[in-house]
Amino acid sequence: MPDGDSTIYALSTAPGRAAIAVVRISGPACKQIYKALCPGKPLPKPRVAALRTLYDPTQEPSSSTVLDAGALVLYFPSPKTVTGEDILELHLHGGPAIVKAVLTAISNCNGPDHVIRYAEPGEFTRRAFMNDRLSLPQIEALGDTLSADTEQQRRLAVRASSSDNALSKRYEQWRQQLLYARGEMEALIDFSEDQHFDESPAELVASVATQVRILKRQIALHIQNASRGELRRNGIRVALLGAPNAGKSSLLNRVVGKEAAIVSTEEGTTRDIVDVGVDLGGWYCKLGDMAGLRSDRRALRPGESPVTIGAVEKEGIRRAKERALESDVVVVVLSLEESMDGAGYQLSVEPEVVDAVKGCEERGKCIIVAINKSDRLSATEREEASDGKVPRSLSDAVSTLFPSVPADRVFAISCKEAQDESSHARDPGGIQRFLAGLISNFEKIAEPLTTATGEGEGEGSEEENGGLLLQDSSYWEDSLGVTHRQSSNLQRCLQHLDDFLTQTKTQKTPTLSLSQMTRTQTSINDDDGDILPMIQTETPDDIGTDIETEDVDIVTAAEHLRFAADSLAKITGKGESGDVEDVLGVVFEKFCVGK
Repeated sequence: MPDGDSTIYALSTAPGRAAIAVVRISGPACKQIYKALCPGKPLPKPRVAALRTLYDPTQEPSSSTVLDAGALVLYFPSPKTVTGEDILELHLHGGPAIVKAVLTAISNCNGPDHVIRYAEPGEFTRRAFMNDRLSLPQIEALGDTLSADTEQQRRLAVRASSSDNALSKRYEQWRQQLLYARGEMEALIDFSEDQHFDESPAELVASVATQVRILKRQIALHIQNASRGELRRNGIRVALLGAPNAGKSSLLNRVVGKEAAIVSTEEGTTRDIVDVGVDLGGWYCKLGDMAGLRSDRRALRPGESPVTIGAVEKEGIRRAKERALESDVVVVVLSLEESMDGAGYQLSVEPEVVDAVKGCEERGKCIIVAINKSDRLSATEREEASDGKVPRSLSDAVSTLFPSVPADRVFAISCKEAQDESSHARDPGGIQRFLAGLISNFEKIAEPLTTATGEGEGEGSEEENGGLLLQDSSYWEDSLGVTHRQSSNLQRCLQHLDDFLTQTKTQKTPTLSLSQMTRTQTSINDDDGDILPMIQTETPDDIGTDIETEDVDIVTAAEHLRFAADSLAKITGKGESGDVEDVLGVVFEKFCVGK
C-alpha cells in the first residue's frame, strides 16, 4: 500500500481543455511546495483564496519562468480537512500546457526531508478514511454521488454521505450491543463459580437471547430497506407484457421519446428483449419491450389463417415470461380490437398473457394495466376517459381478469393519438397520466418500511414485532443508502445471529412488547463525542423460559456473536469484536464493579 508519510498531488478536475483546472496537494510538504511555487509571497490565510503567480521552482523567479500568472491558491491546515492533513489547492487556467507545467513543477519540489509524488487512484479518499475524516459507508456514498444520473440517485447518495454519518454510527451501535452480549456470555465461562450474578445463568442466557432477537429484527428490516434503496440506485426494471400488436413497442417509443423499437402491423416483429434506460421523473428505470405472448390456435374469424408459432418466436415468448418474473414492475398492455361480429370494439385478451400475469402476481410483482387504442372508444366512453377515468365497462373487464389489480393501476392510453403532433390536447393519448401513475407506483415500492414482523415477512403491531422499537421515518430512510457490499455483510451478520439463537434455543420463546421491556442508556461515544443509545432488555418475571445452561454450548454461542460483530466491523472498516481489551472491559464493567 502507498505510504502515508509522503505528500501527494493530483489533478482533481477532469483532464482536457477547460476554463479552470484544480490541482490538489495533501501532506506535510504543502507549505514547502507553496514557498517553491510562490517565492516571497506569504502563505494565504486558512480557507481564504489568494491570487498568486506561480513560478518554476528550478529557476530564479522572472517573467520567463512564470507557469501561471493568475492562479487562485487556497490553504487548508490539518486536521479539519478532507484528508485530515494539510491541503493546498491550486486553481489554474485550464489549458493542458499550463496544467502539465504546474504538475511537473510540483514533482520538482522533492527534497531530502520529504517525498512528493503523484497520488495513486483513490489515495486522497483512502487518507481521509485512515485519518477518520470519512467512514467506509460515506466513501461508498461519495462514489454514488459522483455517478448519480437521476434525482433519486442524487438524493440517496447525498443522504448517505451526509456529515452526521448515521449509518456508520448505527453499525457501531449494533456492534457494541453484540460486544456487550458476548461479554455477558463469556462471563458465564470465566466466572461460572462466582456468586455475585444478579440473575441465574439460565436467566442470563435468556436475556442475551432476547437482546439478540430484537437486534436481528432491526437488521432484517434494515436489509429489506436496502433492497428498496437498490431500486433507486440501480434502477427499476419495468417489463411491457402483452399480446402481439397490443402496442408494447409503440408505448416504449412514446415513453423514451425515440424510435427504440420496431413498430409494424405484422405480428411477432419483436422476438428478443429490447431494454432501454430512461429517467422518469427522477427515477431511473429500465423499460423492456418483449415478444408478444400468444399460443397456437385456430382462426377466430372467417377468412383468418391459422396461427403457427415458430421456434424463434417460442424462444422469444419464453424470454419474455422470464424477464417479466425478474422485473420490479409489470405493465400489462391490452388493446381494443374489433369484435367478432364487427359491430364495435372489445378488450382483446390473450390467455397466455393472463397466465403470465398470474405468475407475476404470485411473485409479488407490481402489476399495472395499460389499455391501448383508446381512440376506438365510443364518444361517451372517450369523454369519460378524458377525465382520467377508465370507462366502467373496461374497468369491470380488467377487474374480472386481474382481481388483485386496483382501479388506480388501470389506465386508458392511445399511442396513435400520442404520436399525432398536430393534436392540441393537453395530454394526447393519456401517456402523461399513465407515466404519472407509473412514477407514483415507483414511490410506493421503493419507500422505506418502518415496521416488520419478527422474521421480516411483513408488517405487524408492536406486540407482533416482539418489542422492535419504531423510530422516526428518517431512521429508516437512512437504510435506503445501504450498498450491496454492506448488505452482504449484514446478511452474514444475520446468519450468525440465527446460529446463536439456534444454539441457545428455548422450549418456550419469550415475546416482548414495548411495555414489557426495560430501556437503559449505555454510553457509547462516537468520534464526535456524541452519546449513542444502546437498548438493553431484561426478561420480565411473568415470561418464562425453559433454558438449561448444561444443554447450551456457551463457547460456541459466544463465537457466533463474535462472528456477527466482525461482519459489522467489516462494513465500517473499524474495530474488531475479538479485541481482548474490549471484551474484558465489558466483563469487568458489568460484573466486577467495586472489586
